[in-house]
Amino acid sequence: MQKLNLSTRPLAVAALSLAIAGALVAPQAAQASAFQLKENSAKALGRAFAGSAAAGDDASVIVNNPAAMSLLQGNVFQADVTGINFSTKFHGTATDAQGRPISGGNGGDAGTTIPVPALYFASKVGDRWHLGLGLTAPFGFKTEYDSDWKGRYNAVKSDFKSFDATLSASFDVTDDFAVGVSAIAQKTSAELTSAINYNTVGLGLIQRAAAAGQISPAVARALATQYATVVPPGSDGYAKIKGDDWAYGWQVGGIWKLTPNDRIALNYRSKISHTLEGTGNFTMPTNVSAVLSNPTVGALLGSGQPPFTHTNGSAGFTTPAIATASFWHQDQKFGLGFDLSWTKWDSFKDLTVNYSNPNQPSTTEAYNWRNSWFASVGGEYYVNDKLTLRGGVAVDSTPTYDDTRSPRVPDSTRKWLAFGIGYKATDRFEINAGYAHIFVNKAHIGGVSDATADRLVGESDDKGNLLSVSAKYQF
Repeated sequence: MQKLNLSTRPLAVAALSLAIAGALVAPQAAQASAFQLKENSAKALGRAFAGSAAAGDDASVIVNNPAAMSLLQGNVFQADVTGINFSTKFHGTATDAQGRPISGGNGGDAGTTIPVPALYFASKVGDRWHLGLGLTAPFGFKTEYDSDWKGRYNAVKSDFKSFDATLSASFDVTDDFAVGVSAIAQKTSAELTSAINYNTVGLGLIQRAAAAGQISPAVARALATQYATVVPPGSDGYAKIKGDDWAYGWQVGGIWKLTPNDRIALNYRSKISHTLEGTGNFTMPTNVSAVLSNPTVGALLGSGQPPFTHTNGSAGFTTPAIATASFWHQDQKFGLGFDLSWTKWDSFKDLTVNYSNPNQPSTTEAYNWRNSWFASVGGEYYVNDKLTLRGGVAVDSTPTYDDTRSPRVPDSTRKWLAFGIGYKATDRFEINAGYAHIFVNKAHIGGVSDATADRLVGESDDKGNLLSVSAKYQF
């Protein structure tokens, strides 16, 4: 294996060391796009979640608005599961830091089908108190592209999920007004992978060293030629980062009966701040190993653990605060509801990954997301005492925008069309089903770069389908 001639001059060696150190970056982190999962109720899905915090008679209020447990009677056990089918297909171009096209296809369909479960138990305690426990998954996404696609340096696999255990209590202040609070324990985990372009990162950092005056242009040219000979295009490695954390939050809600047929509800859920802790693992081709094995380079990198080896790491991550206003009108033959929800995504400014290996520098990805809105209208029609039909529409805005949108979560504004059905088999037992199709605007990617300045430009075509079923037993 040919090795670099590192005897040119000390500054050249230092520049090469800088190039190698600069390659030690994490895969681009999962952007805080719309990976919020509202899918915690088959009944609410059937009306596009209109009236989710005020409609009542659904144990999902344990996590959507604890005050609305005042509308539940006796003891209620409810189990829901939603199948989420999401498709995303990229079309566009990719270039490296020198403007050369990056090989590979468009990545195939990076979407997936995943189940999202929810489990609830609520009980009336005395005349005015209710207690409830909910187990849900309020945040999550998964995308996975072909490993050799043209955007592999930006993303290959992204798997993020949060699971909540929510303990809620409500108190009927009066016959027309109730308040509720919740304590939330949340476990969040993430797995992110991408390819590493060793050719581009080395050449790019040699150029930057020359521009900064660390080495002369002549030395930079010679060094770049030597480096490109040993580490040509296609000298790819692979990086995987995994981490998880438990953290805690809260929510508070209220519900008012404006008239015997109308009620309004407000609910606020706090942000939950995590420090994800886990591991980073890397692979590299033999030519890059040869560069790192050079004694001169090793001495410049410092003593201790070599780079691109298994290391522990941590990163701060926050799931956002959410505020919801909900209205429900209840008539004898129909119910009608509205929802307006605001998600504070702007709290997620950036993500910094710190490694325990001192030879592997920390990296920071900037996000600067915008707050988003979800608005829906829907209702239900009572065919008879046993059968209920539902329907609803919604608009779900995205916190992402073209300049920073990532292929990891290629989200855009969504429009929902939902239908549902419910059947009350007995006075104690009922089943519900809901379906929604998600129409997604084209997700334009306006030149997002990874840490080595490899650029991806194009758009993703997205669509989604949701199918949910539930069973509720009241005793």
